[in-house]
Amino acid sequence: MYGYKGKMLKVDLTNEKITEEPLRMDFAEEYIGGKGLAARYLLEELKPGVNPLSPENILIFMTGPITGTNAPASAKYTVVTKSPATNTFLDCYAGGTFMADLKFAGYDGIIIKGKSEKLVYLEIRNEEIQLKDASQFKGKGVYETTEGIQKMEGKDFKVACIGPAGEKLVKFACITSELHHNLSRGGPGAVMGSKNLKAVAVKGEGEVEIAKPEEYKKFYKEVVKRDIMENPDVDWARTDGTPSIVDMSNEEGLLPTNNFQFGVFEEAKNINADTLKEKYLVKKVNCFKCPIGCRNVAEVREGKFKGLTIEGPEYETIALMGSNLGIGDLGSIIKLNDLCDNLGLDTISSGNVLAFTTELYLRGYLRKEDLDNIEPGFGNVDNYIKLLEKTAYREGAGNLLAEGVRGMVNKLGGRVRRFALEVKGLEYPGYDPRGSIGMALAYATSDRGACHMRAWPVGEEAFGDLNPFTTEGKAKLVIDQQNQNSLKFSMIFCDFYPVTVETMHKFYQLVTGKEVNLSEFERIGEKIWNLVRVFNVREGFRKKNDYLPERMMKDPLPSGPAKGKTVSKEDFEKMLMEYYQLRGWDEEGVPTKEKLKKLGLSKFSKMVK
Repeated sequence: MYGYKGKMLKVDLTNEKITEEPLRMDFAEEYIGGKGLAARYLLEELKPGVNPLSPENILIFMTGPITGTNAPASAKYTVVTKSPATNTFLDCYAGGTFMADLKFAGYDGIIIKGKSEKLVYLEIRNEEIQLKDASQFKGKGVYETTEGIQKMEGKDFKVACIGPAGEKLVKFACITSELHHNLSRGGPGAVMGSKNLKAVAVKGEGEVEIAKPEEYKKFYKEVVKRDIMENPDVDWARTDGTPSIVDMSNEEGLLPTNNFQFGVFEEAKNINADTLKEKYLVKKVNCFKCPIGCRNVAEVREGKFKGLTIEGPEYETIALMGSNLGIGDLGSIIKLNDLCDNLGLDTISSGNVLAFTTELYLRGYLRKEDLDNIEPGFGNVDNYIKLLEKTAYREGAGNLLAEGVRGMVNKLGGRVRRFALEVKGLEYPGYDPRGSIGMALAYATSDRGACHMRAWPVGEEAFGDLNPFTTEGKAKLVIDQQNQNSLKFSMIFCDFYPVTVETMHKFYQLVTGKEVNLSEFERIGEKIWNLVRVFNVREGFRKKNDYLPERMMKDPLPSGPAKGKTVSKEDFEKMLMEYYQLRGWDEEGVPTKEKLKKLGLSKFSKMVK
């Protein structure tokens, strides 16, 4: 079999049963791999209404057809499940080399269900699979767990594991592979923790067969030269990485600051790409066979965190753990990033939770005694460290913070919703929609809650040539990006490669040997987006869940190019209804039977009644 390995690994933790089954090629031909293929398996195998933290939930590790080849920027895999933070479909992505080893071991993916009686880890040594006791790693961080498993099994094992946050079912706990590659949004680590699964350790020694190797080699060379080495649109990734966005966001007045109270941060120059390169950068590193090499290795060379080294920080971490917390020191951000990596916490949600907690404390909604006598204040790194540690272990006040922003609102009462930045329970990323109105629609309609990866209209608006304050054309822009990214995440290509549909199509055909019409191939992205919407509708989601936080509508930005701007309810409603109409969904955001039939999804019509 070309591209695919043709096998799925199924793990029943309750019964300690491990089996193999043939890959559903009918699924693969319709949904390719990655997001689409895992979504189809999830919809097939997960019953409606399942509690995400119950043994009945399913955790899927999935590769794509080009995973394990040297196709540029294809070094990613996805984990798919039902989110404990949002109760929606959830897909998260990480790079590195873990996914290549899984493919080389002989598997396209792993489907995990049930719950082990004790803490275990799954060892995959080519086709030798075992569940092993992980009790010695109970409560341990990601670093100690990874190093401990590698010491026992071998340095060449790739380890994806959870920290204490996952074990304690923190709603924004992540799964971390190879120390710093995080599958982070929406709580996949909590799902893994709920199953008493501490880690998955993989070693593979096989290879991926390519259907047309000579044509593939020729095309690969053309693509690397054209799309990467000679493409100025990729230069930023090779030189600065995502920290280059700090200045762009700040200059356009949409950099989250002090819980999104401001869009301009006075100390932005201290946490931007130039400062990272001048004072912290050690080297650039690559994921598996990637010619871009976007990842920064940074070291703190002075101050109280001197000697600390991590991969990162990325823009989202700098924005949410930096400016959004009023922190203008990159060394302190690196410390918070490192702490989250080891504890197994999503930095985006963590930054939102800490900022939300700070504003509630400063406004009198939380008292000092509510926070174990820890006084949060914008810029107070030491107290943020204490709160993160308490959150990861659900100790004292950390038990409240561990529920995430929406969970805090539910516990504290609706009066604090005014200051909450989330959609469907997923906290806001690093782009304020008041400075880029298309992002409001992108966040609201994202399948997993507020997310910048499903669509990134800010690139065309505030950072491009489109008017960032008008609704015109924004619904179509968001739809087009969501469809293309659904296809991209199913192949699976990295975000940092501006790959075209035509290039993806060519790689798919050369690797798998399967002939498919280009227009039909492109249509798969729309089909996958609608399939996932079916899943969410089945779980009870409708128009009421595609909303805009109150701050975005009621609090004008006080400075910068977006000064005085909000996203009005009228403008938001106009975009949303246009979005539904263009999607072929009804006024409640439910795909119509006609639309499902047109996409070949009629079999799911009963799920959207």
